Parts: sequence; structure tokens; C-alpha cells
Amino acid sequence: MRLLLDENVPRPLSQVLTSFVLLDLPGWSGTQDETLYPRAAAAGFHAVITNDGRQMQRPREVAAIAASGLHRIEYPHKHPGLLGMGVAIATVAAGLPSALALLEEAGGPRLITLRGVDPTVASRLRVTDPSANPPKFWPTAT
Repeated sequence: MRLLLDENVPRPLSQVLTSFVLLDLPGWSGTQDETLYPRAAAAGFHAVITNDGRQMQRPREVAAIAASGLHRIEYPHKHPGLLGMGVAIATVAAGLPSALALLEEAGGPRLITLRGVDPTVASRLRVTDPSANPPKFWPTAT
């Protein structure tokens, strides 16, 4: 499956995805979404990956996506900096293989939103203070 990364996909994330067939076409930067989708379809792409969550609220862009026949894969995230990059990479890395498998079986275009990874400390880390709650075999001061 040929995937086109929208220009809003950060370079570090595109580097993580090098195990998939991706193509960064020169001269495509700055292409408006209304033009991007038909152009991508004509170039033989099957899906566009984007983090543009507002795209599906703009009627002309929705019409262009529908007319293109392409799959649209969105990975929403709203966190800036390193945290945002981590959330984006984790979300796409965890969800894209299943999305691609689903798309291989799809009988027509699909709109997929990958569910974001929860970056809160409570959901991502388990912290143990061994002085207060020592694990089994932890040496204790006597």
C-alpha cells in the first residue's frame, strides 16, 4: 500500500515509518488539500496520513477526499514539543499496522482516526518508592 504523508507530518515521525512504503515527492510541499487528494490518487497512492483534525470540517476538502477514493488516516494529538512528538509516534506506530491490515480488506475508501496514546504520568508510568513500598528481595536498612 502506498502512503502519502501530508506535509504536517513531522520529519521524525516520517523517519519512524520508513518500514512502510512511503514517498516524499519533491514539489508537493504547500499543495492545498483540495488539490492534494486528487493528485495523490492520480500518482497511485492508496492513503494519506495527516494530523489535520479540522480537515473533515471543511466541505470542499471533504468533497476532494471523497472524490479521490483514497483512504484517509488521521492521528490527532494536541501536545507540543517532545511530548507531542512522542504521542504522535506512539499513536501511529501502535495503530498503523492494524489500520493498514483493515484497509487491505476494505471494499472502498475508509476514514480512520488512530486513537491517541494517553501521555499522562498516571497512564504511562508506574513509580515505586522502594523505601515506602519495597519490592520482593529489595535490601532494607536495619
